Amino acid sequence: MEHVSRRGLSFDRIVRVTKMAPATYSLPSLPYAYDALEPSISAQIMELHHSKHHQTYVTNLNNALRALAAAQSTGDVAAQIALQPALRFNGGGHINHSLFWTNLTPASSPDTDPAKAAPQLSQAIEQAWGSHEGFRKAFGAALLGIQGSGWGWLVREEKGGAVGGGGLRIVTTKDQDPVVGGEIPIIGVDMWEHAYYLQYLNGKAAYVENIWKVINWRTAEQRYLGGREDVFKDLKAAM
Repeated sequence: MEHVSRRGLSFDRIVRVTKMAPATYSLPSLPYAYDALEPSISAQIMELHHSKHHQTYVTNLNNALRALAAAQSTGDVAAQIALQPALRFNGGGHINHSLFWTNLTPASSPDTDPAKAAPQLSQAIEQAWGSHEGFRKAFGAALLGIQGSGWGWLVREEKGGAVGGGGLRIVTTKDQDPVVGGEIPIIGVDMWEHAYYLQYLNGKAAYVENIWKVINWRTAEQRYLGGREDVFKDLKAAM
């Protein structure tokens, strides 16, 4: 099954909030310690990735939302248009990372076993790709095929994607573009260099191989069985 590349995504919901009052987002706490994902992901990478990179997206998103609210209050359309790239990039960075942290878990957790933690999703994956091995191979090819920076996602079509009956696809997004619209993100993998370079250097393939050891399949199952509102509830809690 081929994957699909997604670009040109919007932030209608984020922008609509500013028409009432500037939204303020905060950095979500991790559900595990910085060293909990070792050896797949080092404590050094996790601390920098979460406390520095993700925090920067949150800070810049809040700044852009305040600037947008000011531009809207004065009817400055040119300024509102000029702010769209910052909203898209930093808003996407906050969304993507918030989803990423919660679809990871320590390798010792029982939630890393897809058969036990995600039985319905596992069945759908096997229907779509023949086996988990076939799925990981297809997902890995999509991840390693990303040019520059971006993300790889397993998604479910919200419309027509019957639970337990398929509707699954692998998609990639450019830079910090998130999965929006009619697709529900189930598993996301960050392919920016800051996610792996300090540990793996240019060995992206090893990073892709090892991240499967810390995927939280229970979270993936919940996302697969739920709707978009369920997937993004943690993000809303970080406002």
